Amino acid sequence: MTGVPSRLRVAVVASHASVRSQLASLVAQSGHEVVELTAAPDAILTDRAIDGLPPAPVVAIGPVERDLAGRLQPDPTARQIDAALRAVAAGLTVRGPSPPNRSFGPFVDEASPVLTPREIEVLAALSDGLSNKATARRLGISPHTVKFHIESLFKKLGAASRAEAVVKGLKRQIVEI
Repeated sequence: MTGVPSRLRVAVVASHASVRSQLASLVAQSGHEVVELTAAPDAILTDRAIDGLPPAPVVAIGPVERDLAGRLQPDPTARQIDAALRAVAAGLTVRGPSPPNRSFGPFVDEASPVLTPREIEVLAALSDGLSNKATARRLGISPHTVKFHIESLFKKLGAASRAEAVVKGLKRQIVEI
């Protein structure tokens, strides 16, 4: 991540003064300087949505309605905050683990499967609607190898079809459309 200073200027915006103080302490523990929102920060750390167009990339802690550069689960460590701030300052997007499933159906606590980088590429190709042959051409592998990876994806994701594998990959934020 070239171009990112070793010590960032971070604005902390929080819903309460006590929360702001805690977040500012974590930012300082990470070795960064806490500045005001109007002081041209490199990044912003908040526990709520920022109104208007923020002057720097934002890392939000907890659920927010707005799509921001970074999002972390509640109670992040100073190390996680440091990594997220550095990433968004470098222009990257940060997403913590998915929040718990709040759908109408029963919540099933499924451990997220560990997919290989190649399986993720194959799942992305599936999400693009590619055939096995087109996926093989895109990835520079044989159609037989694609079929092998798809079977592995079905087992790991507990899917019975390509569409179900894509849906499960989307829900777990493994792939995006």
